[in-house]
Amino acid sequence: MTAAALAEAYHQEIRQRADDIEAAGRIPQDLARNMAADGLFRLLVPKQYGGSEIHPKDYFAALMATGRADGAVGWCHMIATTTGLMAASLPEEWAQTIYGADPNVITCGVTAPVGKAVPVDSGWRVSGRWPFASGCEISQWLCGGCVLHDANGEPRIGKRGSPETALVFFPAEQVTIHDTWHTAGLCGTGSHHISVDEILVPHGRWVQLGNRARVDAPLYRFPTLALLALGVSAVALGIAEHAREAFMELAADKVPTGSNRSLAQRDSTQKDLAQATAKLDSALALTHVTIDRAWDQAQGDRPFAPEAKANLRLAASNNAWCAAEAVDLLYHAAGGSSIYRHNALQRCMRDIHVVTQHAMVAQATFEIAGKAYLGLDLDAPF
Repeated sequence: MTAAALAEAYHQEIRQRADDIEAAGRIPQDLARNMAADGLFRLLVPKQYGGSEIHPKDYFAALMATGRADGAVGWCHMIATTTGLMAASLPEEWAQTIYGADPNVITCGVTAPVGKAVPVDSGWRVSGRWPFASGCEISQWLCGGCVLHDANGEPRIGKRGSPETALVFFPAEQVTIHDTWHTAGLCGTGSHHISVDEILVPHGRWVQLGNRARVDAPLYRFPTLALLALGVSAVALGIAEHAREAFMELAADKVPTGSNRSLAQRDSTQKDLAQATAKLDSALALTHVTIDRAWDQAQGDRPFAPEAKANLRLAASNNAWCAAEAVDLLYHAAGGSSIYRHNALQRCMRDIHVVTQHAMVAQATFEIAGKAYLGLDLDAPF
């Protein structure tokens, strides 16, 4: 069974539980455990550690499927899956401990380097507080980005002239979760702040971002940030597909006030639906072409040029914003019906506009792609 088919098998259950997930602000433990047992959080984990190591297009399709069922579940699926990618870069001892020992492990993390790591004899002493830790309440291991310091407490400067950073792993029992996730959309992701205070992290239980993966396979030559951005955008397209389904169901039955025709029979409705469909289908087509080209390159051993990475990031950002435009079209076309809590369109509208605020697909990413095409210097790796 494909990863997308596995994800699709949860569609009905997720839809039935979506209101409870939103109200609780988190994914239920039993749902998370079942999805983990089916391997849905290990899609990018290397095969040697019990993962699926699947093609990026299959990973994209699986995230679209859970995002279509419910945006919050799709989002946590995305975060856990992309965090699993780190198994390819951890030293084998820690990759086996975190990912190989427990086939049902769930991991999540925040890459922003807002933590501080200071060297000690046995590893690093780490403190920090990270926002947006989606899925933190269902994970057994969590990670946070840190700036690495020297013994004098000064940031270590890397070859590019910027502070060195690493993604550091912590067992869940050492992490404090702060109740901060009270938002307009993606309410069920439980994306709270997390923190650690003077935690000792033993040697090797971290990944220095930007370095070549230890596992040499096409998936781990594929640009890491591009996989994250594509995952974010897959959830966006899934949310928009949910909105399209909900709108078509509504349009067939609704007769607007003062009219003797259904909403579906209006010319404006037909136009809005066609335009929304074109946005989604064309975005997905561009994504498939772009992934295929990048995958062909990942079969070899040449580094990805800035323009090749830009193509992937552009496809991801285009997905997110086309999805948002499609949802907005359908939300407004539905009229007053779309504002009620029982209508899926209101949740899709709220969720999609939280997705577009993510740094991987925000408006500034279009500028990054444009700079790469123009051969201009980029401020940071992408």
